[in-house]
This record gives sequence, structure tokens and C-alpha cells, in this order.
Amino acid sequence: MGPLQTGRIALLALLRNKLRSFLTALGIIIGVAAVIAMVAIGEGAKSQVEAAFAAMGTNLLIIMPGSSSSGGARGGFGTQPTLTWDDLKAIQTEMPLVADAAPTLRTQAQVQSEEQNWGTSVQGTTPNYFRIRTWGTALGVPMTESDLDSGAKVVWLGATVAEKLFGAGADPIGQAVRIKGVPFIVSGVLLKKGQSPMGQDFDDTVFIPTSTFKARLQPGLGNFLSGVIFVQVRAGEDTGRAQRAITGLLRDRHRLGQGQEDDFSIRNLAEVASAQQQGADTLSALLASIAAVSLLVGGIGIMNIMLVSVTERTREIGIRMAVGATPAQILAQFLAEALVLALVGGLLGVGLGLFAAQQLSEQFGWPLLVRPDVVALATGFSGLVGVGFGLYPALKASRMDPITALRFE
Repeated sequence: MGPLQTGRIALLALLRNKLRSFLTALGIIIGVAAVIAMVAIGEGAKSQVEAAFAAMGTNLLIIMPGSSSSGGARGGFGTQPTLTWDDLKAIQTEMPLVADAAPTLRTQAQVQSEEQNWGTSVQGTTPNYFRIRTWGTALGVPMTESDLDSGAKVVWLGATVAEKLFGAGADPIGQAVRIKGVPFIVSGVLLKKGQSPMGQDFDDTVFIPTSTFKARLQPGLGNFLSGVIFVQVRAGEDTGRAQRAITGLLRDRHRLGQGQEDDFSIRNLAEVASAQQQGADTLSALLASIAAVSLLVGGIGIMNIMLVSVTERTREIGIRMAVGATPAQILAQFLAEALVLALVGGLLGVGLGLFAAQQLSEQFGWPLLVRPDVVALATGFSGLVGVGFGLYPALKASRMDPITALRFE
């Protein structure tokens, strides 16, 4: 009896009890579907993390000023201006590991157009900032050094602010807006950046030149820089090494002795991104492991039902052996039934898993990333589960004594 005939007989035997066969395969269906859906969701989450950090910029360090201290109460980093414009210049010129650096000065204000107003973050910066953040303009022109040198009253709107003030799809270039009562002309609308890993809307902000910010909105603190410094490390260089070099430079410039705490803080986004990525990888592995347990449960279900089937078909087995079927053929038949159950369940699970993954991705707003290797692995593993858990019932059937089987009631 060839493999095709064995498979056909196994399929016919399963179709005699369609409902029982379906319920037996249900564990495999759910297991395969869970593996595919959970891995797809895990990959989507990883993709979201990668996209969020890519939106912040590559090889990025953020240098924040120190903390204030009054009456024993200490504020967080950024509450005491300790960075200077000379520090910024030294980082730009004396650090070979640094590709670029830019300041950002920040305040909250109402931005008003002729018909609408919106409370948002107003940031003073330089053209370098947009290069560091790889942030271009969707409309208008980018900030230039001449805007900085002349202290021009021009503004670049984030996508969210542009929509709130002028409506979706509008072109606000050349329109006037007021920030703290000061009129500005819209020179550009920035490309949409999306959200940070913590849920902050990058596009809910506006930018003006630092010179204009200090002159028109918030008088500066002399040589002190009342904001933070964004630093881009050269491609291929270690951000940790650059962080240590900048720390040494600033401690030297601020005359901090050994044992004194830093009066600044450096946030290494590469390390944060790595930690987030490891967390996403761990979550994906955990979800896949939990889902894989369903496959084992499905395999146990196949073994139980096959054992019941062997008992129910004892006389049939006896008749087959009496007319010449060998133990190997009986073994092959019952193994084929278990394998067909598992593979059909696996294929149905693939369809259900893809559907579930699509629904979940739409629900969470994550990209749908289905890995073909995981689909193939889950289907193959379902077949392996069928053979593994179907082996014992098949062996039991093949080892029956024909005379005893024929007399079974």
C-alpha cells in the first residue's frame, strides 16, 4: 500500500467523524494561529520602537543642564542653567567624534493665526538641529544661517500645529501667526515625525531661530544656554565613547574636581533604544513561547482522540490484519491520520493567525509584519506534533493480536 493510498484511507477515516476530527484539530489550529499572530504583533511592536527612535535622530546624545538646590530641596536636571554657549562651541570644534551639535531653547506659548489658536511648545534652534534630527520640510523652505544671523521673525510649524491653526491640507506659507504677541511669518511646515516611544507628539511644536527666541520671546541668561544641546555622533563611532569624551570636556570646562558630581546630564538615546529593543525582543519571545504551549496542548488532544479511535476500531484493525495488512501498514495508517489532522489544523491555523494579526495591527495601529519563516516553522511543527503524539496510538494499533482484535466487542 503506497503513501498516496495510505493518505487517502486516513482522510476517509477522519471524514467519517467530521465534528470529532475538527474538534481534535482545534488545539493545533489555535496553537498555530496564536504563534503567527503573537510573533506578528511582536515584530510590529519592534518596528514601532525602531521607527520612533529613528524619528528622534541617529547616534544622538542630549546634554541637559544641572539641577537647582534650595533649602535642601533639589530640582531635576534642567532646573539650573550650567551649560554655556562656549560649551556648545567647544563641543562643535574640539570633539572629533561629534558630527554636529545644536542648541534648543524651549518655552510654552499660545500660537495664534487669524482664526485659531493653539497652545504648544516653542523652540529656538539653529539649522544644525534639523540636520541632526533628519527633519525636512514638507512645505516652504528650511531654516538657514541668514535667518539666524538676522534674527528674522520667521517660524516653522510642526504638522500638528499647522493642522490645528490652518486646517488639514492647507498651505500656510507666508501667513502670519503671533507668538506671545509677536508677529511671525510662516516659512515652512515640517515633515510629520510621529510620536516618541513615550507617546510625545513630535509634531506638536514650532521652531524659530535662537537669535529671535532670545531677542523677542525670552531674554537670554548672558553666556548661559537656557536649554539643552543635541549632539550627533559621527556614523560608525561608539556613542558611549563620545559620551565619555564630552563628559570629560565639560567637567574640565566647568572646573569640577575629582569626587564632585556632574553639573549636567547626558542622555544616550542609543542605549535607551537598545534597552527598548531588548524589551521588545523579550516580549516577542514570551508571546511566541506562550503560543507554542497551545501546540503541545493540541498534540495531547490528538493523542487522546487517536487512542479512543484505536479502541473503537479494534475489530477493523483485526479484519485488516486477517486479510493481509502488516503491522507496518497499520502503523502507517494511524500515523497518517494523526499527520493529516495536524497539517490540516496547521493550515487552518495559518489562515486564522494571519486574520487575527491583521485585526490586531489595525487595532493597535502597528504595521503588519508576518515572518514567512515563522509561518513555515509553525506549520512544520504542527506536523511534527501530530507524528510525535500520534506515534503511541499507532504503535498500540500495530501491535494488536489479530485474533484478540477480531473477538473484540
